[in-house]
Amino acid sequence: MTILTRMPRSEARAKAQALVSQMTLDEKIGQLEYDADAINRLNIPEYNYWNEALHGVARAGTATVFPQSIGLAAMFDPAGLKKIGDVVATEGRAKHNEYARLGDRDIYKGLTFWSPNLNIFRDPRWGRGHETYGEDPYLTATNGVAYIEGLQGDGKYLKLAACAKHFAVHSGPEGIRHGFNAEATPKDLAETYLVAFKAAVQQGDVESVMAAYNAVNGEPAPVSPTLLQKILREEWHFAGHVVSDYGAEEDVRLHHHYTTSDSQTIALAIKAGCDLCAGHIVAYLHQALAEHLITEAEITTAVERLMTTRVLLGLGAKDDPYDDIPFSANDTQEHHQIALEAAYRSFVLLKNDHLLPLHQDQLNSIAVIGPTADSTVVLQGNYAGTASNNTTILAGIRQAVGDTVRVNYSEGCHLFQDRVSPLAKVDDREAEAISMAEHSDVVVVCLGLDSTIEGEQGDAGNAYAAGDKTDLRLPGHQQQLLDKVLAVGKPVILLITAGSALTFKGAEMNPNLKAIMDVWYPGALGGQAVADVLFGQAAPSGKLPVTFYYTTEELPDFTDYSMHDRTYRYMPNEALYPFGYGLTYSTVKLANGVVQQTTDHSQKISVDVSNTGSRATEDVLQVYVQPQNCPDAPMHPKLTAFQRVAIAAGETKTVTFTLPEYAFTVVDDHGQAYIPAGAFDFFVGTGQPNRRTAILSGVESVKLTVTKEA
Repeated sequence: MTILTRMPRSEARAKAQALVSQMTLDEKIGQLEYDADAINRLNIPEYNYWNEALHGVARAGTATVFPQSIGLAAMFDPAGLKKIGDVVATEGRAKHNEYARLGDRDIYKGLTFWSPNLNIFRDPRWGRGHETYGEDPYLTATNGVAYIEGLQGDGKYLKLAACAKHFAVHSGPEGIRHGFNAEATPKDLAETYLVAFKAAVQQGDVESVMAAYNAVNGEPAPVSPTLLQKILREEWHFAGHVVSDYGAEEDVRLHHHYTTSDSQTIALAIKAGCDLCAGHIVAYLHQALAEHLITEAEITTAVERLMTTRVLLGLGAKDDPYDDIPFSANDTQEHHQIALEAAYRSFVLLKNDHLLPLHQDQLNSIAVIGPTADSTVVLQGNYAGTASNNTTILAGIRQAVGDTVRVNYSEGCHLFQDRVSPLAKVDDREAEAISMAEHSDVVVVCLGLDSTIEGEQGDAGNAYAAGDKTDLRLPGHQQQLLDKVLAVGKPVILLITAGSALTFKGAEMNPNLKAIMDVWYPGALGGQAVADVLFGQAAPSGKLPVTFYYTTEELPDFTDYSMHDRTYRYMPNEALYPFGYGLTYSTVKLANGVVQQTTDHSQKISVDVSNTGSRATEDVLQVYVQPQNCPDAPMHPKLTAFQRVAIAAGETKTVTFTLPEYAFTVVDDHGQAYIPAGAFDFFVGTGQPNRRTAILSGVESVKLTVTKEA
């Protein structure tokens, strides 16, 4: 946890109160919408709270575009994610400083960034899942805290103000989110849905929290006293401000039918602790006051919280060093290199039958086939900035091989339709793709999704599913293209571009499919990163932050928010590719697990890891735990620690883990967390301690037992 040198909140609050005390009622109300009015007589400029930074500064012009959040999660590298957060904050400040200098204070140009997304990716059909850090509460919490710390910095003032969203229990379906009631048990709330938000508040000191669209157990999130008062402020002692999702307060009357008027809604929201309206019903506060639904003192409290955030961001300050960050600090070569290295660490190698890395000097020709091969859209994900340097997969491979290897390219098929040219017959690019494969030594097939298929309601193009997926299959005729290219008989590498799990109808077992690599939405330089990895200039080292299921038929209904049968912790069946799994270009062996004795009462375990391959590697060691004979524990061991380790060829290292209290904590049916007495089995490996992971990876986990006294 970062030790902050930040201005004490009490000092910032006092300055905010001094400002607010000089405001009229109308001026106070004018501060409660996301596009807050200027108060020139108090030297308060207009301010738009809405900005985005899931994986780079978004929607405000040119910026470094990092891999989408799900790819950043696949790094299993909180330190790297914190570094990325700091880069994003630098670019956010650089852009804000320049825009403010020119008098431009429009949307996406402020310093309050509505990121990260800390929702749990509980169902692979959810279109916005790629905005998250995956399906595991501990991984999500750890990554979320790291990114928040990077965004907010550790100086006297906030570098940016981060926002933990969407609070709470929010993960689809997109089409009904505005009126949906997510029903979650006390156990699922405490054990799964609230873990990352609690960490964001208590460990990351996040400045803002966003209330979700949906209701939780009957209370719409923006007006929920349970979420916003009891849990957030009373139990967790959150001291920042709360903002609604865009239009979520209007939903309370229109779609949840929880209130009968907008005046009632805005009054309930302010009273519950939703300080900022990302919408347009704040004007109804006048009516709410007239109807005695709210007091001016309650309005004042909300405004004071908002102004405290702005003071912490340097409002009126003469000594804020972040004000001096120049516009030239945006979109730099150094930042591009950090994004490139993040892509390497995010790529998850799912299969490698002794083909990768490719040896360029042994190739005369290479086919690059598929609808995502030359797409810039797949590089970006959603909520992205404008890249100055997009490099598609095709372009990256062309740059890598130069004139020494012929590149045969075919789109192969449309991303989701049955033909590329509207006037052509079905499968109009298929013959070309087969010919390209036949005339090449090796084939790279680029298939998957992009943000026009999976994404947020209103953003994604598949309106029939509102941005969600209906199943896990490759869309359109992509599976048919893959099968026909495999039938040619050449060695095939499948590159998956997607933000979620997919299935391949058993093609993964085809002997001609020599390698499969998930590259997610890899950022602006994704094509260069892919080429570097394919040809061995870099190596993949990511791990799956989500489970790849065989089919959605084994999952509960999409609207069922129970964790029963969901995610690796509770799924009864074997996975196609398990959470935490991912190969590298080397091999490792684990041995000599030791439970260490300490003098400070902390629990530590260690293990020796040896690189038994011929090249240096980075791998992610993961610790999973399950208490013995505890009915409140999840069905399967849960992730409780992890560490990215660099090991030279032939080297052996001893890696030590300090086990957090979370490792020993279980949650009962009443939502109460406790540490059961008795023995805990810990498993250290390169993935989960299950049969499927061992078969795929060839690495057996080391088991240790730690006993906790009552």
